[in-house]
Amino acid sequence: MSVQLITVVALALIFLIATILPVHMGALAFVAAFIVGTVFLGEDTETIVSGFPGDLFVILVGVTLLFAIAKGNGTVDRVVQLAVRAVGGRIALIPWVMFLVTAVLTAAGAVVPAAVAIIAPIGMGFALRYRINPMLMGLLIINGASAGGFSPISIFGSIVNGVVGRNALPSSPLLLFASSFVFNLLLSIVVFFLFGGRELLQRSAVQVASGRTVAVAAEPATSVALGGGGAPHHPESSPSGGTTTGGDGGAAGSPASDGPATDEPDSGSLNRDHVFTLIGLAGLAVGALAFGLDVGFTALTVAAILSLISPNSAKAAVGQVAWPTVLLICGIVTFVSLMERAGTIDWLGNLVTMIGSPLLAAILICLIGAIVSAFASTTGILGALIPLAVPFLLAGEIGPVGLIIALAISSSVVDSSPFSTSGALVVANSPADQNDRVFRGLMIWGFSMCAVAPLLTWLFFVVPGWG
Repeated sequence: MSVQLITVVALALIFLIATILPVHMGALAFVAAFIVGTVFLGEDTETIVSGFPGDLFVILVGVTLLFAIAKGNGTVDRVVQLAVRAVGGRIALIPWVMFLVTAVLTAAGAVVPAAVAIIAPIGMGFALRYRINPMLMGLLIINGASAGGFSPISIFGSIVNGVVGRNALPSSPLLLFASSFVFNLLLSIVVFFLFGGRELLQRSAVQVASGRTVAVAAEPATSVALGGGGAPHHPESSPSGGTTTGGDGGAAGSPASDGPATDEPDSGSLNRDHVFTLIGLAGLAVGALAFGLDVGFTALTVAAILSLISPNSAKAAVGQVAWPTVLLICGIVTFVSLMERAGTIDWLGNLVTMIGSPLLAAILICLIGAIVSAFASTTGILGALIPLAVPFLLAGEIGPVGLIIALAISSSVVDSSPFSTSGALVVANSPADQNDRVFRGLMIWGFSMCAVAPLLTWLFFVVPGWG
């Protein structure tokens, strides 16, 4: 057996074992890199560690630390409260508020499942209070997280743009972000009318709440999803109703269970910590987008300043950094780097190019990304599949920008599957008597996306030859 085939088998085993057993995928990737590197490639540990992605490590730690501070000092809760108050009695707008708030959180750097873990208890509480279909509310929250997930300063966006940059491929970070946002927005419009949005347009909060502003608390089931019992299956997968901690969610468990889930703020104004945090987040966006500052180090700088301004509200933030996500990404990228040194990437890319039709090969890559991501880590898939497609892209027969956008969207929109962290969080936070119905609904919807998303993105981004 060739060393290239050995590395492919090892990568498949990493995903398989982490899917069926409660073993962290990132830890498995590091172990695989050590065993394969020393036994089959004759590398020493210094060479193996040379593939460690220091740039992604700083980004992951920086943005998740900053977001943990924003959650800990109440800024996230306050923004949600003010946004919901702004829609007044228009019930039909509440799911869209959840969509936009979740999109803003992930666009600002929150890990996708962490943002869903924070907003899902609030949104599903509103769904119960105002008789909104939980499928409608849950899917808009998940789609909102995916919509903002590929901004240039987000985790997904940083991973994709980093992999593309390291392989010297043409890229368009803003086009990736805009395409993902528009795709998820249009998908959410379909969801809205498919799951009861038309009926919501004919109702108002006054009809349901008798004209009173009612505080909405998270359902008791949220404690199960956000820190209760049960063992996670892998870094981004959980059975329905089970605990989903770790993985892409990282610290998604603890921060989400804090803070009030109400539709009426305790106070109409922002306090000092809220203002400084919002200024810091705006500074991160401006610094990264307008001045090209490193996202990770800029986020760490803002987090350090906020910690100095308000030490008490930031003291617990370090423990809420998405360390499982850091381990996941660094492990997968380290192993993929070993595959590159072994020549596996070029070998697989050449196999793809042997398919008679480049367009057929492109849709197969997107289909693989969607199916695997519905069960495994979206972050891990993004870090692994793009390098595998590099030789195919360098052949010049398919526009690299279009295929990367198609692959990114196909791999992320299936997070609505109840076997992914985001989908499982929605199931666990749905009303107790509707858990099974929401699980079945998300399973049907998520698996339908495995077929629909690759086809649509292939038609819109690959066939026209973008990039």
